[in-house]
Amino acid sequence: MLRYQTVLWTFSLLSVAAGSDFKARNCSGVKEASIAKGFSFENVPLQQMSGDHLRVCPQGNTCCSSEMEDKFGQQSKLELENLVDETSKELRSTFVSRHKKFDEFFLELLENTEKSLNEMFVRTYGKPYMQNSEVFQNLFAELKRYYTGGNVNLEEMLNDFWSRLLERMFTLLNSQYVITDDYLECISKYTDLLKPFGDVPRKLKAQVTRAFIAARTFVQGLSVGREVANRVSKVSSTPACIRALTKMMYCPYCQAMPSVKPCNNYCLNVMKGCLANQADLDPEWNQYIDAMLLVAQRLEGPFNIESVMEPIDVKISEAIMNMQDNSVQVSYRIFQGCGQPKPSGMGGRSTRGVSDVFNARFRPYSPEERPTTAAGTSLDRLVIDIKEKLKLFKKLWSNLPEDICQPHRVTAGNATDDDQCWNGHTKGRYFPEVMKDGLTNQVNNPEVGVDITRPDTFIRQQIMALRVMTNKLKNAYNGNDIYFQDSSDEGSGSGSGSGCTEACVTEFDFASTEAPVVGADRSGSGPVEDSAAATHPASSAALLASLALSVLALHRLWR
Repeated sequence: MLRYQTVLWTFSLLSVAAGSDFKARNCSGVKEASIAKGFSFENVPLQQMSGDHLRVCPQGNTCCSSEMEDKFGQQSKLELENLVDETSKELRSTFVSRHKKFDEFFLELLENTEKSLNEMFVRTYGKPYMQNSEVFQNLFAELKRYYTGGNVNLEEMLNDFWSRLLERMFTLLNSQYVITDDYLECISKYTDLLKPFGDVPRKLKAQVTRAFIAARTFVQGLSVGREVANRVSKVSSTPACIRALTKMMYCPYCQAMPSVKPCNNYCLNVMKGCLANQADLDPEWNQYIDAMLLVAQRLEGPFNIESVMEPIDVKISEAIMNMQDNSVQVSYRIFQGCGQPKPSGMGGRSTRGVSDVFNARFRPYSPEERPTTAAGTSLDRLVIDIKEKLKLFKKLWSNLPEDICQPHRVTAGNATDDDQCWNGHTKGRYFPEVMKDGLTNQVNNPEVGVDITRPDTFIRQQIMALRVMTNKLKNAYNGNDIYFQDSSDEGSGSGSGSGCTEACVTEFDFASTEAPVVGADRSGSGPVEDSAAATHPASSAALLASLALSVLALHRLWR
């Protein structure tokens, strides 16, 4: 009886062992998991078979056919692309949306400012402004052309604007003379030296130049960040990477363990190998983000284009008033430098003085009347928003492996037992150390074969694009436009772009806008020193009389 029980117990154990062995070899769970993942395999083995046909997964007993392994490889490539796309989605959408917002804001700000100036100048100056409005239209057209990427030297363009304005006003103030094109050209050379508009042009040029350089460069920076992010997030996987991905993501299926997730460190090594070139983008990317943040600070502070452009109508009107107040002195000095123009024979048109022409002082919009800028927002709000976003995107490319190897995406997560994850061979602990970031650190990557001697050319192009943009941003932070840095350095100061050389400064020393000592020695080509001018009282009286007559014809022309 005892012998019979022993035999029965032994048979029972063998039966249990056979049953458990059959269960381990059953591949029905693999078929269900594959269908759930969207695979449509023609044949999934019912039981494990020899894996000699496999090229990636372990070649012991397997539930995978060659067809399954091939499709697993294709799916692994797609999943990596989707994972990188998903992980970088917020970055890309932020750059797209914020570039659009800033661009719309700046363009609408320009349009609103031009509209504001036009409405107020029409109301204040009437017909004289409308007859000369193209001077102001050209100013805004050039500002817009610069902002949108045109080849415009801001300093020279602004100098030209004030020269044109001086020509128009001088002509109106001296309508009893024939003012030829050659005479106007002579006048335009000395706009900065005469200072007919007071200190407004100098201050406005500095403010407008810095603000527009910062605004344009910042929007260009957002555009470059958008393009780099869009391009780098499109991953190009090497064959070695695809093999490593397949082994990590789908070889557990072949081992009849479709529910077992990769170990975290195992996933990190695979991703660091596959995304090594993306990680190399990070140093340049971080410098670019820092430079963007610096220019953003400038946009909030001294380079705030909104605070510069909104009152520009008031500032230009102030300059016109300065010209009115200094018209006699300005005309006198121009006559000294450019000669006395010929009379037009149209005198006696009016008995009103210059002050009557500009008797309607400029009144700016009240805050309630100011037009609403793009989307009803302000530059300060836009900048605060983008600064918060930009700070989040530092180290994004080197952090891709950590962001991808999250429990909700790929890995087993914080399992209670480290032995319960897929280590590339079986369910168990993963022992190799995690590689550092970047291409050169993958020389000993245990999971992905990486040729560290062949950097990705495409990624290197993006690194160069970031480097160039960072340089532009650093220059913009200092108020410099690198497109015109050489010309700006040569012509720095109030005389930049005036068309006047050092020789003409010496010849016509017009630096002062105070009332001149009357009298001029016409034997030379320019005004004489004050001591010499005082010796010709007769010619002084004649000049004063001429200047008095120069304002008589103004009212009808400007009415």
